[in-house]
Amino acid sequence: MYCYMRRDSRLSGILHALLHMAEQGRPMTSAELASCMQTNAVVVRRTMAGLRERGIVRSAKGHGGGWELACDLSQVTLKDIYDALGAPGVLAIGFHLENPSCLVEQAVNRSLAGAFREAEAFLIGRLGDITLAKLAEDYRSSLAYRHSHKQRHNHDL
Repeated sequence: MYCYMRRDSRLSGILHALLHMAEQGRPMTSAELASCMQTNAVVVRRTMAGLRERGIVRSAKGHGGGWELACDLSQVTLKDIYDALGAPGVLAIGFHLENPSCLVEQAVNRSLAGAFREAEAFLIGRLGDITLAKLAEDYRSSLAYRHSHKQRHNHDL
């Protein structure tokens, strides 16, 4: 039997939504965020609940309400977001478990387990080095480059 772990794209999706929230500068509804994340509003609300508990976002009901950032982007890392999502598994590689009594299979799985733990620890550590402010800065740099490139191109026409 082969154990397959489905890819979990919640971290990528929620980071996408958080950057949209940072750029909007106003509360965004679950429906608006669902559009950004290409999911439905129920998934947004469920996902945002963990971030609200950590003080990363807040929500307000009623007219003009919605989700908004409740944190300083320079103080929140991708690891903080990852943890708020419940620290999902980061590797989609599994083990072959056809014959658990086979010593070869056991040796292979022990070696892989060690390598997987090291890789996961490295990746999670790296997430701790990247802040939401850094992501927002990267986005704004790309946007500025795109605008300047379009202006130069239009000027050349």
